[in-house]
Amino acid sequence: MATILLSAAGAALGGSVGGTLAGLSSVAVGRAVGATLGRAIDQRLLGDGAQAVETGKIDRFRLTNAGEGAAITQLYGRMRLGGQVIWASDFLETATVSGGGGGKGAPAKPQTTDYSYAVSLAIALCEGEITGVSRVWADGEEVAADDLNMSVYRGSPDQLPDPTIAAIEGADRVPAYRGTAYVVMDALPLAQFGNRVPQFSFEVTRPEMADSPEGDISVSQTVRGVALIPGTGEYALATTPVHYADGAGGRWSANEHTPSGKTDFSTSLETMTVEMPALEAVSLVVSWFGDDLRCGSCTVRPKVESNSIDGENMPWRVSTLGRGAAEVIAQDAWRPVYGGTPADASVIEAIQAMNTAGKAVMFYPFILMDQTDGNTLPDPYSDRLSQPKLPWRGRITLAKAPGQSGSSDRTAQAESEVAAFFGTVTAADFTVSQGKVNYTGPEEWSMSRFILHYAALCAAAGGVDAFCIGTEMRGLTQIR
Repeated sequence: MATILLSAAGAALGGSVGGTLAGLSSVAVGRAVGATLGRAIDQRLLGDGAQAVETGKIDRFRLTNAGEGAAITQLYGRMRLGGQVIWASDFLETATVSGGGGGKGAPAKPQTTDYSYAVSLAIALCEGEITGVSRVWADGEEVAADDLNMSVYRGSPDQLPDPTIAAIEGADRVPAYRGTAYVVMDALPLAQFGNRVPQFSFEVTRPEMADSPEGDISVSQTVRGVALIPGTGEYALATTPVHYADGAGGRWSANEHTPSGKTDFSTSLETMTVEMPALEAVSLVVSWFGDDLRCGSCTVRPKVESNSIDGENMPWRVSTLGRGAAEVIAQDAWRPVYGGTPADASVIEAIQAMNTAGKAVMFYPFILMDQTDGNTLPDPYSDRLSQPKLPWRGRITLAKAPGQSGSSDRTAQAESEVAAFFGTVTAADFTVSQGKVNYTGPEEWSMSRFILHYAALCAAAGGVDAFCIGTEMRGLTQIR
């Protein structure tokens, strides 16, 4: 820009002087002088196209939270801590050169050198043995721990020195920091933090200890089994990241809602394993939906939150039912009252993940009722012409409950109503091949199909350790 402006200014000034110099008009001389000066200014501001350019070069680093003689934090419960830097390596500088030169007849390209930096460091968290670090923040923004190349040392009395520190300092010159919980970040890339070490903080859990005959022990260290609920969510159990797509360009995650960079199920499984080290068994709850408290009229089937928006890389499918043919869960204020039935593929992934993690799996088929206010289904427990909103499955009973006037309890009709609820599906209607379940039975949505479908699905996943059938069916088991 300066070349153009000063060239024009020089021509105007030469024209006002007039005459010639060395056979050139004063206008030409003025234009040449102005262009020369403008080019020098442009090159100073913008580069001349061949001068080397360096970006990201850092002259000095400073580590935060490194105070000699600082007290070590004591922690009980769960808390966010800043910690203290107790060791750091030299900064590793990496230079990446690009550009330089130019093709024949093409303008010269500047040679650019980009600098990036990494550092390894150890940060002490607190005194005593912790159960784990569940979340990490850098400069106040939550980040995925896996992106930090981070190892956690829980402060056990027998922990060993960190191999990264030992490789740099020497194996015989590294303390194990026994009794101190700390983390080590190996070759942490700093570009994402503006080529500086950010201010880290960590969510740390150290359970309160209780007296026992075996010595001090935390409550979490005694838990041996948990129930994995709520049993709904179309992709809540998937270990594969799934995205919904609405067909109009909209796309959003179905099962990644934390900064961990992993699916919700994988994050939960890791957290559960860390916080409950004695955990041996998990009850895996998966739900279908009942639609009537009268067992002779009740169907039990999988349902979806929407029949128009599907998972891109894992289309929803349960048994022979695809999303387009599935019934939609009842809604309240334009929102489904429950999550959808987990897709069969996601259930298989969950079982396999828990088996890999060494947890015994108890599969728990669960019935949820999705009647809403204003339904016109007669109440078997009263003379009302509408059943309660979202009733308990334990209230499934006869058309008239035992003890009510007109009940079929103690009659052959009661047996017929219960038989209708269970249906005619048998195990012979299911086959398992190549990790998939095939169904060739009658098109009915019954209790038997519900249970036998998941028995076959558990087999397709590699097997489970226990299987629940018909839990909490109090009203049904009181029928005679």
